[in-house]
Amino acid sequence: MKTYFRLLSFAKPIEKFAIPYVIATLFAIVFNTFLFTLLGPLMQALFLDKATINVTPSEKSSALNLFGQFNDYVATIIAHDKIYALQVICGVIIITVFLSNLFRYFSQRFMEDLRVHTLLNMRKTVFDNVMNLHVGYFNNERKGDIISKVASDVQVVQFTVTNTLQVVFKEPLQLIFFVAVLIGISFKLTIFSLLVIPVSGFIISKIVKRLKQQATQSHESFAKMIGFLDESLSGIKIIKAFNASERVKNKFGEENKFYSFLNRKMARRQQLASPVSQTLGVLVVVFILLYGGTMILNGKGDLSADQFVVYLATFSQVMQPIKALTDSFSGIHSGISAGERVLELIDTKPELTNKPNAENLNMFNKSLVFESVAFNYGDKQVLKHINLDIEKGQTVALVGPSGGGKSTLMDLIPRFHDPKSGTIKIDGRDYRDLTVESIRSQMGTVNQESFLFNDSIFNNIAFGKPEASEEEVIAAAKIANAHEFILNTEDGYQTFVGDRGNRLSGGQRQRVCIARAVLANPPIMLLDEATSALDTESEKLVQDALNKLMQNRTSIVIAHRLSTIQHADKIVVIDKGAVIETGTHQQLMSQNGLYKRLIDMQTFND
Repeated sequence: MKTYFRLLSFAKPIEKFAIPYVIATLFAIVFNTFLFTLLGPLMQALFLDKATINVTPSEKSSALNLFGQFNDYVATIIAHDKIYALQVICGVIIITVFLSNLFRYFSQRFMEDLRVHTLLNMRKTVFDNVMNLHVGYFNNERKGDIISKVASDVQVVQFTVTNTLQVVFKEPLQLIFFVAVLIGISFKLTIFSLLVIPVSGFIISKIVKRLKQQATQSHESFAKMIGFLDESLSGIKIIKAFNASERVKNKFGEENKFYSFLNRKMARRQQLASPVSQTLGVLVVVFILLYGGTMILNGKGDLSADQFVVYLATFSQVMQPIKALTDSFSGIHSGISAGERVLELIDTKPELTNKPNAENLNMFNKSLVFESVAFNYGDKQVLKHINLDIEKGQTVALVGPSGGGKSTLMDLIPRFHDPKSGTIKIDGRDYRDLTVESIRSQMGTVNQESFLFNDSIFNNIAFGKPEASEEEVIAAAKIANAHEFILNTEDGYQTFVGDRGNRLSGGQRQRVCIARAVLANPPIMLLDEATSALDTESEKLVQDALNKLMQNRTSIVIAHRLSTIQHADKIVVIDKGAVIETGTHQQLMSQNGLYKRLIDMQTFND
């Protein structure tokens, strides 16, 4: 129940929807119950003689018994004119049905508003929390699992939670009204008849006992399929190139079979609950029919024929709210299971948060300094005792063998992670004393993987500065050597680049990314092997764009081709997580160390 109430908190402000829902539902139930009591007067008007109908003052219903008062009124009319009485009853039936359905419509409408409102809040909370999580979280979690929680699990939760809320209020209330009518007709018969409810509840609880465990497995299996689908679409060229289509299809098919098998088992259990309760209900109705009918035919007991018809009709409807409650009880397990997965994601706290009273960094004036910085991925130490000064306006290149820690060091600069020990300072201020957003606002990034959003070229360039004018975007594109190829595309700057920018070549994507960084105009540029995946011609265009980008800026560059960073103000050689050499190109070449060996190896390979 704790999980359920937490999920229900996403419906706030719930009173905005709950109060009108309660009022509309109450009226719908009253008119729906009244409809079945009209069967008694209808039977009197059609089948009983006037002589048999005589309402004496002592038999009249109390002022609080509205149903009884109406029956007394109809009985009085029938005693004088049965046709007029029939017309009155038919008119009341039409009005009652209309009002019952009108209020039921409003009731469902208010509940649907609550359902949509809950889904809106829940999905927004989940997505917002995902966007707030640190970068390292996404290296450890399957993307498909996150997508499944945001898309599928949230949908299951909102439907189950609001549906249960609807059933828990409406159906017991409707049941109470029906039972009140039944007790008013025959107390003894009602007490015996309602024994079906606890018996039915016990049997159904046994049937749905394992539903939650199966629901959890089902949600996890669906998440695996979503993740596998995402991987397959992203790697479709590799799959085709290695003739692995059949193998991939078989792998997906196996998971799909397992998911379908689980859902089939769950559906069978859920579907068994309703027939069981309905069968028990019918057995009781048959017993009532046999018992009450025998009494009427023998002229014994206190039930009249018209009362018995009302009793049977009303009791047949008692099973509807019981059936709805059992269906809801069997379905809630799936919702709670999905809810626990969603809450697990919501409860995941970002490792990086702004400390209270963190200050904003408004501009970069002097230097960026690493003081004895160390960093671990789990138990593995990736960086150790990094000391590094980067002065404003300098171009600093990070070089070294793969796996040495260059990219990790680069990730610390925009504060994707905090160091395990040591401090990073910008203009003499500790990173931890500043807001993450203000630090990143001073930096622009061009990565090795040139990621573009499935949007227009214009919007991709303006991503870091959404309010940019067309002239500013074009100017940035020209600096990035992208303007000419953009004009040659189908719709110019309004051309859509496709998923991850796959409608553009590698060099074109990279130049659009550079234009994006140019437009943002940050004082610090972070370039992570921005030309490593390009052909020679594209590399020249991109390198020229990068040279323009780095002018009058502080630049930190991870270089794949060492020939591109020979003019850097400072070259930092990193190996096995430590800085082993620092200096200009000439200084490092004269030291005859690792840098010179790397240069010689690359010269030889070229």
